[in-house]
Amino acid sequence: MLTTLYGRIALVLTVVFLAVGALMIAATQQMLEVEHLVELATALIIGTVAFSLGAALIVFKLLTERLSTLAEAMEAFRVGSLKTADALPRGNPRGDEVDRLGHAFREMSERIIDQFRELQAADETRRELLANVSHDLRTPLTSMQGYLEMLLIHEGRLSPEEHHSYLQVATRHCVRLGRLVDDLFELTKLEGRETRLQREDFPLQELAQDVAQKFALRAANRNIRIDTGFDPDSPPVRADLALIERLLDNLMENALRHTPAGGHIHIHQGPSGDAVEIRVQDSGEGIPAAQIAHVFDRYYQVDRGESGAAGAAGLGLAIARRIVELHAGEIAVESVVGEGTCFVVRLPAAARRPGAAGSCDIGRTRA
Repeated sequence: MLTTLYGRIALVLTVVFLAVGALMIAATQQMLEVEHLVELATALIIGTVAFSLGAALIVFKLLTERLSTLAEAMEAFRVGSLKTADALPRGNPRGDEVDRLGHAFREMSERIIDQFRELQAADETRRELLANVSHDLRTPLTSMQGYLEMLLIHEGRLSPEEHHSYLQVATRHCVRLGRLVDDLFELTKLEGRETRLQREDFPLQELAQDVAQKFALRAANRNIRIDTGFDPDSPPVRADLALIERLLDNLMENALRHTPAGGHIHIHQGPSGDAVEIRVQDSGEGIPAAQIAHVFDRYYQVDRGESGAAGAAGLGLAIARRIVELHAGEIAVESVVGEGTCFVVRLPAAARRPGAAGSCDIGRTRA
């Protein structure tokens, strides 16, 4: 009986020891698995951190490289380099902030460079203008000074004829000087933004007739014939009357200046589609083909031999072109050496009427 009890107790203890051993083995295996998982997780974390750091370094380098390029471009632009826009990469305006910043800076620098170059060109034009004005002002002033000094030095010793002749020459140079100053003021005013046209409807043929009569005496003194031809059916023009008169005056001045004694000037006016066309044609030597493109440039004087523009400042045709531009019209020049020159002006008509004006029998170049 006792033996049986001890046997049962031993069996129970054996079972308990076996269960505890199995549990310990299972726990050990779980601990090993946990340690493996911890090691794996640690490796993954370290790998992830290393990858993130590497990726961050790459992104940082790319970002700072673009920012460095942009900063260098800005610094170069600050010290006056005009090639900054060419050296700067073209950013995508739809990209990130750095791309948009680069794109905005590139556009800004290109606009500033364009404006700077325009200012340079304007400054160069101003320098040329001052040089030409100084020369043109100096010539009549020097002449007036010389003749007036002669009158003072030889006062009482000059004959009335000599005294009168000196005064005439001085007066002529004074008139020339006044005309130059007037032309300068006129051109400056016309090129300014404050120019306002006083438009009105008027018949161009009547104004052209008045201008022709204005120059008739001067032409007759040089035996130059002025012919006119006006279409009575021409519609009126809508323009600034004073400016159009100045335009025709300048064209007639130019024609008289370049027409030799015994020559003729023809003025024709007529409708041309929805515009009115007027032509002023002379019988002078004509303009060489190489110089036609420059006749409307300020201070440009065509070399046309003995009948050249003596005493002319070269502003009349520049003023004429500007007046036509302000009226949204067209001005062209037609010329053949040895035959003459014809200036053609087309101005918008006040009312649209059919019709077409004739043309000069020489080749045309537009301003």
